[in-house]
Amino acid sequence: MEVLPEFKLHRPGTLAEALKIRGSLDEARYISGGTDLLANIRRGLTPTENLIELSGLSELQRFEADADGLHIGAAVTLATIGNDPAIKQDYAVLAEAANAVAGATHRAVATIGGNLCLDTRCLFYNQSQWWRDSNDGCMKYEGEICHVVPTSKRCYAAYSGDTAPALLVLNAEIEIAGPDGSRRVPLDDLFNDDGIDYLTLAPGEMVTMVHLPAASKSKTASSYTKLRIRDSIDFPLAGVAVRVTQENGKVTALDAAVTGTNSTPIRVTGCDAFVGLEFDEEQGQKFAKLVQKQTSPVQTTTTKPQYRRRAVTAMSKTLTQNLLQALSA
Repeated sequence: MEVLPEFKLHRPGTLAEALKIRGSLDEARYISGGTDLLANIRRGLTPTENLIELSGLSELQRFEADADGLHIGAAVTLATIGNDPAIKQDYAVLAEAANAVAGATHRAVATIGGNLCLDTRCLFYNQSQWWRDSNDGCMKYEGEICHVVPTSKRCYAAYSGDTAPALLVLNAEIEIAGPDGSRRVPLDDLFNDDGIDYLTLAPGEMVTMVHLPAASKSKTASSYTKLRIRDSIDFPLAGVAVRVTQENGKVTALDAAVTGTNSTPIRVTGCDAFVGLEFDEEQGQKFAKLVQKQTSPVQTTTTKPQYRRRAVTAMSKTLTQNLLQALSA
């Protein structure tokens, strides 16, 4: 049986104190909900001697709307987000994505910041120590080869956070704090397309806040759907977020994003080509092909990549058609 190794738990009272503690240590990890991190520590995937606990920091619990939009602290739980009436009404795709994460007990403690910074996943990585040892490790940890793409010089572990695609189609920005101060950047800038170096955060930095623009007053609808083996708990084999605006039966704005297929969440490019058109069956097929060209699942799960690729294109088309039908009703 795998057990948690010993570590020192630091409990700062403020964000500034948390950053100061991190700066005084050679190695440490930030933790809030810990639903993924603690499992990885237990399996020996994320060795650490120091954890800096953030869930009690008031700066990371901010959750309010103003004229500029909605502001969500990184330590706000997914349950809070998924059950909030205003988010369900104005940012439905985010509420649906938050409610699609794992099970209810996970969402009660898991945070938006943690879900965004979720470690990438792979069939050859997310295993016990003895299993990994019997397969000579992998490029992501204790090995030299990517078992799913043996000729590759980079890791292909898949990014599997549910909230990232939802926030991408909502054009979210994030605040990042670190030893050199804080900055605000588009969410897109948080990610790298690399299974090992999957975040752009510098040592000691953390995501502190998510900012969403004010809700659109246009005729807009958004939604998130995912494919998984066990509908009650699993990470996405593929997940799709879509946000669409329609006027007089024609698309005036369309955004889509995908998770679970690449080492980074994918913002689908080329969606502007559908603006000004009726999204009929022909356009739906073109949209599906557009999504297909930009997703590249490999054998990071027990499910065949060909199936996941077909599924994500079908989900993208169907989800968009359903949203437009709802807007037309």
